[in-house]
Amino acid sequence: MGSQEVLGQAARLASSGLILQVLFRLITFVLNAFILRFLSKEIVGVVNVRLTLLYSTTLFLAREAFRRACLSGVTQRDWSQTLNLLWLTVPLGVFWSLFLGWVWLQLLEVPDPHVVPHYATGVVLFGLSAVVELLGEPFWVLAQAHMFVKLKVIAESLSVILKSILTAFLVLWLPHWGLYIFSLAQLFYTTVLVLCYVIYFTKLLGSPESTKLQTLPVSRITDLLPNITRSGALINWKEAKLTWSFFKQSFLKQILTEGERYVMTFLNVLNFGDQGVYDIVNNLGSLVARLIFQPIEESFYIFFAKVLEREKDATLQKQEDVAVAAAVLESLLKLALLAGLTITVFGFAYSQLALDIYGGAMLSSGSGPVLLRSYCFYVLLLAINGVTECFTFAAMSKEEVDRYNFVMLALSSSFLVLSYLLTRWCGSVGFILANCFNMGIRITQSLCFIHRYYRRSPHRPLAGLHLSLVLLGTFALGGGVTAVSEVFLCCEQGWPARLAHIAVGAFCLGATLGTAFLTETKLIHFLRTQLGVPRRTDKMT
Repeated sequence: MGSQEVLGQAARLASSGLILQVLFRLITFVLNAFILRFLSKEIVGVVNVRLTLLYSTTLFLAREAFRRACLSGVTQRDWSQTLNLLWLTVPLGVFWSLFLGWVWLQLLEVPDPHVVPHYATGVVLFGLSAVVELLGEPFWVLAQAHMFVKLKVIAESLSVILKSILTAFLVLWLPHWGLYIFSLAQLFYTTVLVLCYVIYFTKLLGSPESTKLQTLPVSRITDLLPNITRSGALINWKEAKLTWSFFKQSFLKQILTEGERYVMTFLNVLNFGDQGVYDIVNNLGSLVARLIFQPIEESFYIFFAKVLEREKDATLQKQEDVAVAAAVLESLLKLALLAGLTITVFGFAYSQLALDIYGGAMLSSGSGPVLLRSYCFYVLLLAINGVTECFTFAAMSKEEVDRYNFVMLALSSSFLVLSYLLTRWCGSVGFILANCFNMGIRITQSLCFIHRYYRRSPHRPLAGLHLSLVLLGTFALGGGVTAVSEVFLCCEQGWPARLAHIAVGAFCLGATLGTAFLTETKLIHFLRTQLGVPRRTDKMT
């Protein structure tokens, strides 16, 4: 297979993954909005934090290192030995599900059975669903290694959609089932996922005329089962050692990735109801941030990486490229700052209304509005950090990247300690404050690097973080007006008052965007230029 063909398949796989991510988030968004009307926040907390953590931890410990080792860039391998190694994930999954299930039932706080019924059954079924998913691991790795794009897209999309339909049906007709609903839906999801892979390979290997058979290392479905290889060795010990190395490297990453859930689960800093509200708000906030800012960060990282040369000072590079990169960075910083400020300022006055529409009184009363308002400020930091880090990682030398990653590891470790202390002091808001602290440190590091990078050149891209006083005043006025509007019109005055509150916000938002259009002419020109390029390109082709 040529390099261009591999690149093309990898690109299709990446685009499919992006589509799946958006699809999953939209389905989850709609599903949660529906089920929150029928379930308590304690049940949501137990499912989204406690049981989901059991499921993800079991899968990580049983398969993550195997996946990385068996998908490493080895062109010549004995696939019989690789498949034998992958089947070891099943007994490992059984062990970890039993051990973690015992921890979840015996060592952790058990929810009140009157508030969250059938907790023990939920632990058993979520652990069982992890084991069921591991049964499809050899099929999944084989499909990934040969870039079966459509299989992955169809299997995961179909599984999620059917799980969503089943959950909605059970919540609507049998709400008293409690954790039975989510446990059965999770088990159903993993079963459908595995069956999709098994049925696909069964049909594929049963069709001798299929062109894909020429690239597969197996010819029968039984070849995917554990068997003794021609050499007599059951597994490739080199791959086994590589698996152990990957496990040690990724173990800390798992702790840091799921850090908030581990702190909530093992340190009892929040009750189950607060865990549920926090998880919902966190999902809502991250949905907005990732859909808006992540595409910008990913696209312009590629731009900066192509335009700038690593290991070289800005004065030693082609000055036209350095100037273009500086102009783009300045405009992106301005855009991120304006978008983040807009979400922060207007999110403050509309957090309670948004939560009331999304989840009813369960979210709009209590800590929900404070959490979402705090998260709106965190979104501002996310926006700025996304732009500064995409430039920093594209321009840093390898040694600088290694040092930066070491600092990041230290910061991530400190997050666990800081989040524990802050949540003991101010509740679930402490998690967001800890994230804000870490994000502030990361932004400071990136800004220092950008300043050093351009200090010997005439370009000053950090000027993008400066706004005109007129625009700042418009933001302040809009925030004040909408805050007063919230006091008098939201959210206990009925829908006419809510609509009036929304109208006030729309007017203030329009005035703010109009002021930005008149004062930030350089940014407007940049946006027009970027939006115009695809059109001109389309006409030329």
